[in-house]
Amino acid sequence: MYTKWWTVNWTHKNRTARMLGMLIICGVLLFSAGCSLLPEEQTWEEIPDITPPNLSKKPEHEVTQQTITSRVTGSGQIMSTREQELFFTLEGQGNRVHEVYVNNGDNVEQGELIAELDVTEMRNNLRTMKLDFRKKEIEMINMLRKANEMSADELEQAKIQFENDRTAIVELEEEISRAQLHAPFSGTIVSLSISPGDSIEAYKEVATVADLSQLAVAVELSDSNLEKVSAGMDAVINLNVIGQRTGKVERLPLEGGGESNDYPPYYPGGQEEKKTVADYLIIKLDEFPEEATRGTRLSAAIVTERKENAIVIPPSALRTYGGRTYVQAIDEDGLKREVDIQVGQQNSTQVEVLEGLEPGMKVVGR
Repeated sequence: MYTKWWTVNWTHKNRTARMLGMLIICGVLLFSAGCSLLPEEQTWEEIPDITPPNLSKKPEHEVTQQTITSRVTGSGQIMSTREQELFFTLEGQGNRVHEVYVNNGDNVEQGELIAELDVTEMRNNLRTMKLDFRKKEIEMINMLRKANEMSADELEQAKIQFENDRTAIVELEEEISRAQLHAPFSGTIVSLSISPGDSIEAYKEVATVADLSQLAVAVELSDSNLEKVSAGMDAVINLNVIGQRTGKVERLPLEGGGESNDYPPYYPGGQEEKKTVADYLIIKLDEFPEEATRGTRLSAAIVTERKENAIVIPPSALRTYGGRTYVQAIDEDGLKREVDIQVGQQNSTQVEVLEGLEPGMKVVGR
């Protein structure tokens, strides 16, 4: 009896426990399903802190006192102050070189024959004309002895013809002389472009003679820069390979391209006029380098203005607007204010201030 009750009782408890377990499991499942139907909880994106960039501070410059110089620059070469292009002046077709008596680099004396054209036919004609003229001289002498037997008109006609014959001989001699080239002064043949047999055009350069004992620094400047230069100004010369030398402006280009030697070249119509040493500004060096030769290329800087203890600021601090010239100055409290100024000379690194600023003040650059 007791055993049966315990068994029945245990069976009843066991069934109750199973039912309770199933209810718990169902509840858990229902809760999980319900949670899955609920909206997801909102999440916030984390944004990193943004640090604003540091704005670059404009540079500040102190107003100082310095030496300020203004320069103009140009280029040029070493040239002889006495050199001349040579050319034949005999006109006509078929002129050819008969002989060349010098070589490039030879030294020549004044009047020395350099080259000549073939004028054999002209010389033969001249010889014939001179022989004929000797006969005419004898005839004229005899005619003058019998002048009283001739009319005045006949005598005058004879004299005119005699003078015409004499003039024809002189003109032919002059024409033959134009077939020769002579050295206009003692110097050196620095260029020579002809050989025997070459066909020659009148007035075309065939040689150049120069006095290499008279070398100088020849510089070419723009018209605007040339207006700022005067004789006596200091100059710095950079000679290719040789280096830097100092000197002074000796003279400006000659007015109208005038010639500095005694034998100015002639350029007929249709040919471009070439520049000579007279067209350049000449600088005299304090010490002329022995290595420098005619044709050495160079550059030059000429000091046109120099001032000691000038009040200067850098160009980056200078401002202009609406006709004003001003700077942004910094006062003792660190505040910026605009100050109108008057400027003087300027170069690539300095601006001279004539009015408006004092040394020690601070200005703002760009």
